[in-house]
Amino acid sequence: MRLILADDAVLLREGLAVLLREAGHEVVAAVGDAPSLIEAVDAHRPDVAVVDVRMPPDHTDDGLRAALRIREDRPGVGVLVLSQYVDKTYAAQLLSSETGGLGYLLKDRVSEVAEFLESLERVRAGGTVIDPEVVRQLLARTTHTDPLRTLTGRESEVLRRLAQGYTNAAIASGMHVSLSTVEKHINAIFDKLDLPATPAYSRRVLAILRYLDG
Repeated sequence: MRLILADDAVLLREGLAVLLREAGHEVVAAVGDAPSLIEAVDAHRPDVAVVDVRMPPDHTDDGLRAALRIREDRPGVGVLVLSQYVDKTYAAQLLSSETGGLGYLLKDRVSEVAEFLESLERVRAGGTVIDPEVVRQLLARTTHTDPLRTLTGRESEVLRRLAQGYTNAAIASGMHVSLSTVEKHINAIFDKLDLPATPAYSRRVLAILRYLDG
């Protein structure tokens, strides 16, 4: 696939470029700040942009804001955001911008090369990838008043896998249950989280956001 890398840490950026080229991908641009990322995406139209959250010029959430702009201006471009630590606000902002072709991973995950490359493929294919550690930490923050606590163990597991970007079929395969069982669990999740069916919103995305905000 054609990739753009955006990270102000030169060693990480160049290391990623080498890793991805060795895996057979084409790195069409590697930049160190948010404005350059926007320009590179407009110029090269990559399959996926790999973006650090904190970048120049402000060193705050410039990378995230650039990623959100890419999703708005170039919806065909997948975006995989890398973060140094868990931040549920960033994850929720990213997820709420679109329903697919998105990822949010901790930078430590890059060292797990096969998993990182698989995440890129899933984002390119239109999937949503959320770091398992992000999901674990956010789930640990729930309280006894949270409606998420009303979910059964199986329902919680299905929702966790939804938040990691798996399809219903992949969840069924991974949990060794039928597709209809997964669909029943998902409908139960929607009911318990009070997410009525409406054409204006994706209940799947809203359930993930509720999970991350729990």
